[in-house]
Amino acid sequence: MQNYIHIKFQPVSKEQQEILVAQLNELGFEGFEEGFNYISAYIPEDQYHETDTYNLTAGTDTVITKEVIAPRNWNAEWEQNFQPVIIDGFCGIRAHFHEPLKNVQHEIIITPKMSFGTGHHATTHLMIQNMQQLSFAGKKVLDFGTGTGVLAILAEKLGAASVTAIDNDEWSINNAQENIALNHCSNIALSQADYLQMSTEFDIILANINKHVLIANMAGIKQHLTLGGVVIMSGLLGGDRPDIEKSATNNGLSVVDCKMRGDWMCLLFKK
Repeated sequence: MQNYIHIKFQPVSKEQQEILVAQLNELGFEGFEEGFNYISAYIPEDQYHETDTYNLTAGTDTVITKEVIAPRNWNAEWEQNFQPVIIDGFCGIRAHFHEPLKNVQHEIIITPKMSFGTGHHATTHLMIQNMQQLSFAGKKVLDFGTGTGVLAILAEKLGAASVTAIDNDEWSINNAQENIALNHCSNIALSQADYLQMSTEFDIILANINKHVLIANMAGIKQHLTLGGVVIMSGLLGGDRPDIEKSATNNGLSVVDCKMRGDWMCLLFKK
């Protein structure tokens, strides 16, 4: 096990925190703690680039402090601090060590690890809100960038005939496999892949990734979507909307809905 670098930014507003999390995630930071007026972020020492990190707040009054942390069991600490998430009474996400949730239509149980998609992040929350508006009964669904597998699991619970879930990260695939088993799902085909290269068409595509990956795969998304099919895209900041809409429109997709949570955005398109 190797050392980690702990970086603390202070002061930062709530709006700045959300933007910083997105930027730090792109730099390879793996864990975040958002507190009042500050944000802490963690990254393996061999992946840390000081200049890129400090440039994020250049010209502002934010003070950055750096600490080297000896190896420790990060997943054990992440588990201890993991709290259940409930979205509009529609979907609840809890760890296997929590008590069953009350007054939710659909409960998802996960093994909390530092994979993207536990439901705590605004974009996962927005994706689930959009899923609540759609009928999944009998539909073929693709979860592109599945992370923890939460959206794929919810799609099966909502009655999807079949769900294909892909991710390019081996850690995420292993975590998703655990979560799929925990929820006794039987219609989810999980595989590791960097991009779309299947012969199947899907009625619904779920894509909670980021702007650059979505634009790079927009033609593939269109190709794998049935006529009249729907794609929900997130992992996006509000300022990403013009570029995403332009790329989607150029590929025959029309925007149907936009939801915001803080600075984060979720778009629903139809072919």
